[in-house]
Amino acid sequence: MINTKIYKAVYELAEKLMKAADKEDREAFDALYAELEAICTENENTDKDHPEQWETLADFTEELDEALAVYEKAFEKAVAINSKDHMSSIAFSMAKLQVELGQTDAAINNLKNAQITANKIEDGELREEIDELLETLTAG
Repeated sequence: MINTKIYKAVYELAEKLMKAADKEDREAFDALYAELEAICTENENTDKDHPEQWETLADFTEELDEALAVYEKAFEKAVAINSKDHMSSIAFSMAKLQVELGQTDAAINNLKNAQITANKIEDGELREEIDELLETLTAG
C-alpha cells in the first residue's frame, strides 16, 4: 500500500504538472518535475517506495526513451509487490510508447502481459484499451 502522505504529494504534483503543461509553463513544469523526481529518488528502496510514484514520474517524462526506462523501473516495483493494477497500467503505457518508437514487437509483448494481469483487475476500461491496441497491432 502506498504511503498516504506520499500518495497525496504525488497526486497534487501530477495535477500541478498537468496545469503547467496546459499553460505551456516550462519553468513551472520543470520545477514540479524535479520535485516529483526527488520524491521518487528519496523513497527508492525504502519501505515508502511504490510503483505509483514511478509511474506518475514516467507519465510526465517527455523524452520517450527516458519515459520507457522509468516505466520499466515502475513495472519492476509493481511486480515486486504483485500489484496487478499497476502491472497492467504500466505495461499498457509502455506499449503505447513502444508503438510511437516503432518497437511493435516489444509493444505486443507488453500488451500480452498486460492482458494476463488485467484479467485480475476491476478496471474494465483498461482491459478494453489493452485488447483494442493489441488487436490493432496484430491485425496487420
